[in-house]
Amino acid sequence: MSDRKNKQRGLGRGLSALMADVNEETAPDVEEGTRRSDMTVPIEKVAPNPEQPRRSFDEENLNELASSIREKGIIQPLIVRPRPGHDDEYEIVAGERRWRAAQIAKLHELPVIVRDFDDTEVLEVAIIENIQRADLNPVEEASGYMQLMDRFGHTQEKLAEVLGKSRSHIANATRLLHLPDEVQSLLRDGKLSAGHARALITSDTPLDLAREVMRKGLSVRETEKLAKAGIGKPAKKQRAGSSSEKDADTKALEGDLSANLGMRVTVDHKPGGEAGQVIIRYDSLDELDSLCGLLSGGHAAGSR
Repeated sequence: MSDRKNKQRGLGRGLSALMADVNEETAPDVEEGTRRSDMTVPIEKVAPNPEQPRRSFDEENLNELASSIREKGIIQPLIVRPRPGHDDEYEIVAGERRWRAAQIAKLHELPVIVRDFDDTEVLEVAIIENIQRADLNPVEEASGYMQLMDRFGHTQEKLAEVLGKSRSHIANATRLLHLPDEVQSLLRDGKLSAGHARALITSDTPLDLAREVMRKGLSVRETEKLAKAGIGKPAKKQRAGSSSEKDADTKALEGDLSANLGMRVTVDHKPGGEAGQVIIRYDSLDELDSLCGLLSGGHAAGSR
């Protein structure tokens, strides 16, 4: 029970209080805006954050930054914290790109600002830093949002408020994680746009459609039409009492429920009646556990 309470702790010091650090950290590297470091430390004493949401670093951009560092040094110090379990070592909270470029530039020491952040705050800062820099690909961005919600109990509404995003943006981003790994790889590599990928979410054969989209160079609108037409779907018998084409209200309801739950929801309503069924599809046991928690909480709330 205590773990669930900790998970649902709300933002606490969290995102809102950390925005100042990250906004200043991501400010332009101009001399008059330079932050003073707490100290300089040997580069071998600094390690990356193992839960850094950003997984890919452009080699060309890193080499360009390394050239700048050779000429001017590191103007903006890295934000670090004492590395858990390692005396006199530090873990990067914000600035891994500069750390990597500094290694290429063969720097021996790094300017750092030391902060006593816990694991929650480290992940929050890492996500904010990357989102503020627009450095994450859509899959990494979605994974970052999902980590904040699943691991730390943050809501879509609060994330949207603090990060300056719309709730629908957060919801649409996280829905991309329901796509097959092969489609996510295409999205991660830039071969498929987020708009195209969102159009494939409701398809039973998203990978086949993704290949068709790339082969024909289809627009997002054309992809949406293709997904609605069910191209590539295996033929299957229509269930008794179900309509071949759902009305706009039912589709909108499915979209809202899917966005709120972060899972694919299907509403089958019997035409002319009041009965039907709601199907919720989960992709992992963690999602099932989360769903059970939501349903249990709702039931408890309704019984009081």
